[in-house]
Amino acid sequence: MTEVTDALLYLDGVTVSFDGFKALNTLSFVVAPGEMRAVIGPNGAGKTTMMDVITGKTRPDQGTALFRGSADLTKLDEAEIATLGIGRKFQKPTVFEMHSVTDNLLLALKGDRAPRRVLFARETLSERARIDEILETVRLSAVRRRLAGELSHGQKQWLEIGMLLAQEPELLLVDEPVAGMTDAETADTADLLRRINQTRTVVVVEHDMTFVRALDVKVTVLHEGSVLAEGSLDHVSADPRVVEVYLGR
Repeated sequence: MTEVTDALLYLDGVTVSFDGFKALNTLSFVVAPGEMRAVIGPNGAGKTTMMDVITGKTRPDQGTALFRGSADLTKLDEAEIATLGIGRKFQKPTVFEMHSVTDNLLLALKGDRAPRRVLFARETLSERARIDEILETVRLSAVRRRLAGELSHGQKQWLEIGMLLAQEPELLLVDEPVAGMTDAETADTADLLRRINQTRTVVVVEHDMTFVRALDVKVTVLHEGSVLAEGSLDHVSADPRVVEVYLGR
């Protein structure tokens, strides 16, 4: 296993119980700086609970959860963890639908921002440059003036990823980003995440195996709150245990 000091994210022996049910069962999960990791597994495998622990939404009963080798995630709240540099995108996009794409990004830019000032003042030159960069990254430059509510489902997902990028996270957690997308949007999202991974560490939870294969990264398979298998998609797909509990369904 990667040494604690070498890992950006280090979980070891993490257990979470809800009314006697172990959502996580001595889970160990290590992600290196600059890595992109895909996490797969059947419903109830512990994928969401793992992300809840990483982001401070859920406190583990036991175990270690460290960021950058020293920040103890089990002792910090959600806001403190976000400030550390961990950003999370939930499955359902949550954007400000009555505001333009640009204003959504302006509201999300890192720093203390009063919403009233944001909405009634023009962005600074540095803010405009940063927004232009994010728009280009998430493929929304052509629709920057449209209301977020008018975007397609896929575009809303990309906008929310852009809003996370505006907060300058070091680690990006992305939950089922291609659910409900067209095939073309799914392929574009794989390209988008690979591009983001050039400058940030990314953990992607996903069920779409075509999308996971397109990412071409190390895969962690969770089952009953623990790691069942780890390796390339071809490697874990050939594991009889993975076929039995997940891929064979």
